[in-house]
Amino acid sequence: MTTDTRATQLPADAPRLKKPSWKDPRLLVGLLLVLASTVGVITLLDSQNTTTEVFAARGDIAVGSSVTSEDLVAVPVRLGASSGAYLPVSEGIPEGSVATRLVPQGELVPSSVLGSADALDRKPVGLSVEDPLPSGTAAGDRVDVWVSLRTDTNTYEEPRLLLEAAEVAELTVGESALGASAATRVQVLVDDASMPDLLNALSNDARIAVVLNPGAGS
Repeated sequence: MTTDTRATQLPADAPRLKKPSWKDPRLLVGLLLVLASTVGVITLLDSQNTTTEVFAARGDIAVGSSVTSEDLVAVPVRLGASSGAYLPVSEGIPEGSVATRLVPQGELVPSSVLGSADALDRKPVGLSVEDPLPSGTAAGDRVDVWVSLRTDTNTYEEPRLLLEAAEVAELTVGESALGASAATRVQVLVDDASMPDLLNALSNDARIAVVLNPGAGS
């Protein structure tokens, strides 16, 4: 019995596989793609490992406070692609800058946090409070401000809520000469619409009560 080998034989004019040549455009394109990918990875890793000096708050910076070099400290950090979001030491501090929000001690200073005093939509107003606020109350917390307007020398109206969830810009606990607790000085941020009523209450010796509102900022 014989086997027919004609089915396994290639035609005489069939194309034969050739070894790839350096002149083959497909091979060159493939090498360029690999090279570009490698350069991209190296560039990405290099950017992530680059150290940049940005400013951080030396202490708490209250809203509306002027910001100078004395309020900041240079910190070397690796921020990668997000480095542009923070205030670089190399660019310095714009003249006349104020903080548009509270910057806690040690926080990196975002470039967007600096502005001008004219651009502030809230301004700090100092209030003297006889009753101490709860322990741990600090700048950034929210408080309700109640006022009792004076009707005559010794009487006052019923308290009414004047400011709700006002942000504390700064808090100073005073002490008397004997070391006992004195009035607490609270700076709250007040918008322009509420400012006349608050200033009117202060100028007429109204009683001011400040109550912590812990759930307002959440």
